[in-house]
Amino acid sequence: MNDETEHNDITQNDETVQYLTFKLDGESFSTEISKVREVLEYTQITPVPRSPDFMRGVINLRGSVVPVVDLRLQFGMAATEQTVDSCIIIIEVNIEGTSTVLGALADSVQEVINLKKEQLEPAPSFGTRINNDFVQHMGKVGDQFIMVLDINKVFSLEQINRVEKNSAINNEAEAA
Repeated sequence: MNDETEHNDITQNDETVQYLTFKLDGESFSTEISKVREVLEYTQITPVPRSPDFMRGVINLRGSVVPVVDLRLQFGMAATEQTVDSCIIIIEVNIEGTSTVLGALADSVQEVINLKKEQLEPAPSFGTRINNDFVQHMGKVGDQFIMVLDINKVFSLEQINRVEKNSAINNEAEAA
């Protein structure tokens, strides 16, 4: 029994977290896999009038209307161009107790990686093209760094409310 206790302590110290890695404008990003519901091939996005610039529109996901946002626009980059590798990452965002399912456009999805605590470095205070409040850590994989996003901070509550309001208006229009 003593050996089992020691084994459990070792496993807890070596705890790894899984991250989905994806590309935006040639840069590597990731988010915790626990926030990801699924990854879809790029599909037709229906524009929603008077929506914020970063919101590209909505998709029908098994009967549910899901807003799709362009992470590139949210990060101050050029809009995502559709390619054969473009995809929509369906994520669950929780901001101030409000849970919302969103689709996030990405140039491509790379892989699921495991990162241990010692592979995570603090986000730099300068030198990234995006708001550092969004970057939770820098993940070190070999000699490469991957920005680990705090997906709950990428969108503000005000933005989520605007997206949800536009989705509700679109749901009512489709029902009519």
